[in-house]
Amino acid sequence: MCGIAGLLGDDARVVGPMIAALRHRGPDGVRIEDAGPNAHLAHARLSILDLTGGWQPLRAAGATVVGNGELYNYLELAAEFGLQSALATGSDFEPFLNLAAREGDAAISRLRGMFALCLVAPDGRTFLARDPFGIKPLYIMQPGAGQEDGGLAFASEPRAFFAAGMMAPVLDEDAARELLDLHYVLGERTLFQGLRRLAPGETVEVRGGQIVSSHRKAPIRFLPSKAGEEQQLLAQLDAVLEDSVRVHQRSDVPYGLFLSGGIDSAAIATLMARLNERPVTAFTCGFDAPGATDERAAAEAVATTLKLDWREIAFDEEDFWRILPQVAWALDDPTADYAILPTYKLAEAAKGTLTVVLTGEGGDELFAGYGRYRRALRPTWLGGRPAEPRGTSPATLAAWREAARAPRGLTALQAAQWADIVTWLPNDLLLKLDRCLMAHGLEGRTPFLDREVATFAFNLPDRFKVRGGHGKWLLRKWLERACPAAQPWAKKQGFTVPVDTWIAPRAADIAARLSQIQAVRQVVGDEAPARMATDGRRWPLLFFAVWSLIHLEGAQPGAALKTILGDIG
Repeated sequence: MCGIAGLLGDDARVVGPMIAALRHRGPDGVRIEDAGPNAHLAHARLSILDLTGGWQPLRAAGATVVGNGELYNYLELAAEFGLQSALATGSDFEPFLNLAAREGDAAISRLRGMFALCLVAPDGRTFLARDPFGIKPLYIMQPGAGQEDGGLAFASEPRAFFAAGMMAPVLDEDAARELLDLHYVLGERTLFQGLRRLAPGETVEVRGGQIVSSHRKAPIRFLPSKAGEEQQLLAQLDAVLEDSVRVHQRSDVPYGLFLSGGIDSAAIATLMARLNERPVTAFTCGFDAPGATDERAAAEAVATTLKLDWREIAFDEEDFWRILPQVAWALDDPTADYAILPTYKLAEAAKGTLTVVLTGEGGDELFAGYGRYRRALRPTWLGGRPAEPRGTSPATLAAWREAARAPRGLTALQAAQWADIVTWLPNDLLLKLDRCLMAHGLEGRTPFLDREVATFAFNLPDRFKVRGGHGKWLLRKWLERACPAAQPWAKKQGFTVPVDTWIAPRAADIAARLSQIQAVRQVVGDEAPARMATDGRRWPLLFFAVWSLIHLEGAQPGAALKTILGDIG
């Protein structure tokens, strides 16, 4: 939806440069206001609801908020608490403000949506909060001695702090090693020393520029598993998914979806087609490379059946080298997941046609779709192994295990799901979606990561998730009826981007140049040539090298790539 920034301290001068660095997130305009002597708030707007009246920072009932995201239950909150007559705008954040005037930060727990926000309550208390799944990002830091009276600064992206001169981009080498091991960074840390993420579901109170309290809301509400009959559960699934897609479509601007060949996006497409009279616009990306997995045929079959307005996008080697530095710029908090590449190109293609995009993120984690879940349930003599990252250093694996630790009382399957929900999902998949879409002024929405869908799916008995060699069993049964063209029982192809095919012919020359880059030397020492000679290890190191030139050394994206490719570009 937007970019937000602010300083909870005295020096209001930094806020202008901070929000200017986030204009790509909010191309429709910027507003900066004071919400008190020690709360300076800024908002770069991507207009989604109430295009004329929904500007922020927003004031109501003596409270002020600046937020990024969408609160999907704003109409329901207004009706439940009798707020309609008090509302002056159609903003989804205004009912929340009225509730916050009554309840303080307790009102945050009522929100159904994706958000990162700063709330200044009528009594002057100030809170920062992030949604439980971590769909929307928020970063915080304490300005250094060079800043007048310190305080606490926050922003939607790290680049805001550097643009305002509040901190220098100094590499956290341990976090960088974690990135190369996992392809993402765990928990609250970032690749920059002194800068942290607000954790998913975390709410902090700030007084005098210091955090005085913090608490976290879990992404999942745990309920006892109910046996249920198959037909009853299918009806419940249909109702909860339809309701989620309905509220995720609330928008005053054009919306559509990204359609892959998998069953998650096919399920979203099926419900969007049901709920809309006009054909829904859908974009699909495929790869023009020998041997690459290409989902366009499967997506086209779904699109034809559902009568979607389907747009086919091709991704080839030229796109790879063109997009690599652009996406490295966009991901100032990086994930080295190669899925950033097609996601970025889809967003590039959808810009100008759509403003809101629904996607299938979260379906595998909530309905247990990954093969590693099924392997974790097998005995070792049948090839079973823990659903843990492989090929990492002992230090990274230990850190992952600590971050992924599941609450007591979960089944083995739920524990594996939980691990992904609190590690990979927020710090890879959702980070990728946010940055790649916001770089093009698009908003990404994830109907599977709705609190009602999550409660229903996660608490299903294991046999309705994994059965007969299939994950997502109940979702497949539902799709079998709702859209058989999706072929829900077909063997999953897996999603791959043929990065090694494109890098390998240049790998030896690239390796020599990588060895001269400071961040690469710091993190991998003399290992760059060996990594560039090995399938599966080339892409993360190449991406990190380009990223470091841009975000640590200040290179422009094109110049960063030229440094690495040299005359072979």
